Amino acid sequence: MSPSPDHDRLEFWEEQAQRLHWDTRWNQALDWSDAPFARWFTGGRLNVAYNCVDRHVEAGHGDQVAFHWEGEPGDTRTITYAELRSEVCKTANALLSLGLRAGDRVAIQLPMIPEAVFAMLACARLGLPHSVVFGGFSPAALRSRIEDAGARLLITSDGQYRRGKAEPMKALTDEATGHTPSIEHVLVVRRTGADVPWTEGRDLWWHHLVDTQSAAHRPEAFDAEHPLFILYTSGTTGKPKGILHTTGGYLTQAAYTHRAVFGLDPDSDIYWCTADIGWITGHSYIVYGPLANRTTSVMYEGTPNTPHEGRHFEIIERYGVSVYYTAPTLIRTFMKWGDDIPARYDLSSIGVLGSVGEPINPEAWRWYRKHIGGDRAPVVDTWWQTETGAVMIAPLPDRSDAKPGSARTPLPGISAKVVDDQGREVGKGESGYLVLDQPWPSMLRGVWGDDDRYRETYWSRFPAQGYYFAGDGARYDEDGDIWLLGRIDDVMNVSGHRISTAEVESALVSHSAVAEAAVVGASDATTGQAIVAFVILRGGATARETDAGRVVAALREHVAQEIGPIAKPRQILTVPELPKTRSGKIMRRLLRDVAENREVGDVTTLADASVMDLINAGLVRETRQAD
Repeated sequence: MSPSPDHDRLEFWEEQAQRLHWDTRWNQALDWSDAPFARWFTGGRLNVAYNCVDRHVEAGHGDQVAFHWEGEPGDTRTITYAELRSEVCKTANALLSLGLRAGDRVAIQLPMIPEAVFAMLACARLGLPHSVVFGGFSPAALRSRIEDAGARLLITSDGQYRRGKAEPMKALTDEATGHTPSIEHVLVVRRTGADVPWTEGRDLWWHHLVDTQSAAHRPEAFDAEHPLFILYTSGTTGKPKGILHTTGGYLTQAAYTHRAVFGLDPDSDIYWCTADIGWITGHSYIVYGPLANRTTSVMYEGTPNTPHEGRHFEIIERYGVSVYYTAPTLIRTFMKWGDDIPARYDLSSIGVLGSVGEPINPEAWRWYRKHIGGDRAPVVDTWWQTETGAVMIAPLPDRSDAKPGSARTPLPGISAKVVDDQGREVGKGESGYLVLDQPWPSMLRGVWGDDDRYRETYWSRFPAQGYYFAGDGARYDEDGDIWLLGRIDDVMNVSGHRISTAEVESALVSHSAVAEAAVVGASDATTGQAIVAFVILRGGATARETDAGRVVAALREHVAQEIGPIAKPRQILTVPELPKTRSGKIMRRLLRDVAENREVGDVTTLADASVMDLINAGLVRETRQAD
């Protein structure tokens, strides 16, 4: 493993940790003796929920709003820090009444409602590691996560609102829990009022159990390395990996990065992270980071086009949102819907814009800044992962030398490099693999129940150097700033040339006719891989150029001009929509199936499975025309 970090880095992280309340101060900042298993702030003890809620109330901020919550149907709730403490204490007492004790695992599958936050914080308060499962995941996905974690309790709801309709949830979770003997109780929040199947003795209504509890609870301090949560992420083997995060280091870095990256003032800013609570962004930048910093946040339950495509902008205007943190996928969707929609709303409160989830292409970056940020708000493009726990690479908002599309440099306290196959750092203007060469406080502490998988997945690529390999490609520009190129399995090898799918997508979207693009590498007998692109045209583009062949030819030449002839797509298919999960992630695996004329794989996680039928039909039609 690599040598210990220098003294200055550890001193920096100790300064950040001191902003939290510790019942017992640590005696060592970092123990890296059992690398790659880190121990941060060893000997220290603290309670995450106390740091996120109680200490703010005790300091006189009980009347400050913690959350402005907006339901998809239009119902709202305003929750102060004092009210949040009351709800978290009642939830904690309810969990204690079920016999749960520190170390027991709790599974949570809830929509974006306040009870999701209450449940997470109650678990943190009691030392119960939680496993939050995205509300759009199938019963099979929920079952596998419950089984792997050995959860004793599931917290869910009767249903959830999606695109204006009440969708079932409890009925689906019952499919999962029918085969999970570790689950002793299912705690159900009433959200939609729908009739639900019920198992007497196991199932309990939230309003019956939680609302009747005492609002007083004294939190217990836990060791800095006590497990805080397990969050499952896709693995190459098909079996999800349970990413384990612990208490002290995670909260230290989540709070620090939230404060530094967005330049937040807890007394004046209104902050909105649009992620779902089932993802790491929801954990770190809806719950733990913002609440540790005494932030007033907006939380929205539904989809961005229900009941109309201006819903997000309406919410920004209503609450005076000053910091808005969202994904490039949604930004490109806004672009597709049209510039006129955000123009109808007063977005002048926006002071900082954030981007998360994938590299943002320069065209989307510029649109975002112009149409949402009024050509004045800085855009902080953040790179990090479920495994890193918190933001690692991002420009700070006070930087005036913006570079659209670049995450710029590692944050203070973080060390990252771009290296070649041998682990040697590449030069300016060169591409390679993004690695982290020093441990960081919010790093994962392993894969739940599988230490060998942890070592193999994250530390085996550069064992001699002891680098954590992030799985992403990156390049340095001529100034030494970092540009993310996406996952290395999204890097195509065309006639021996390594071409990033993100790079080609960025070139396509920079054309005035294109709203969104997804690119995959398809097997090709001549070139090894060939580039196949799927594009959604902006409104009006088809009317301006009715000949589809002319549009495609223009786009192929545009890519050649932007990147070079080697990057010219073999095939470009114009589509009405791209296959996306309910969280908005493009399923490139399915596009690769189409491009290689294979039977399309599992589409159960798609928001709209019929999209694949339209894409498949279009590709067949275009192939016939080409022949």
